[in-house]
Parts: sequence; structure tokens; C-alpha cells
Amino acid sequence: MITSENIRSHEFIGLETKIVRSTNPQVIGLNGRVINETKSMFTINTENGTRSVPKNTSDWKFSIQNKNIVIHGNEISKRPFDRIGGKI
Repeated sequence: MITSENIRSHEFIGLETKIVRSTNPQVIGLNGRVINETKSMFTINTENGTRSVPKNTSDWKFSIQNKNIVIHGNEISKRPFDRIGGKI
């Protein structure tokens, strides 16, 4: 189960997110559901279509268990498989 304490080591696909800070002012406030994730990018389904945004240039807000969690993109800029502990 995803909690505010372990969210950094979980899969983000399917979660709602919002960009709260970014080096690209055009994506601040962008929100939607994460539909794909790579080492360096999130693909987000927004009401205006899909957008791919680099992870490490933004701060991402997720709501988990009625708590808003802000994660700095450089903390999660790894392949999902490596981040969730799948690497042997």
C-alpha cells in the first residue's frame, strides 16, 4: 500500500499529480493522472491531452491518504524498476 512515507519507492502510474514548481514556468499547475513513467519523464493525461514532463526539473504534488506530498523530481529520477527495489 502506498503511504506518504514510502511513496518514493512505489509505482507512480495511476496516481493523480500536480506540478507545483518547475524550471519551465509553462508546466507549473499542470495536473492529471500519470499514465507512463521512464527514468527521467512522467507522461501525464491532462484534460487537454497527454504531456511528457521531465521529472528532475519539477516538484510533484501527490495526494496520498488525504495528505499532500511534494516530491522533488531529482529524488525519483530513476527507472521505476530500480526505484522500487527490483534490481538484483
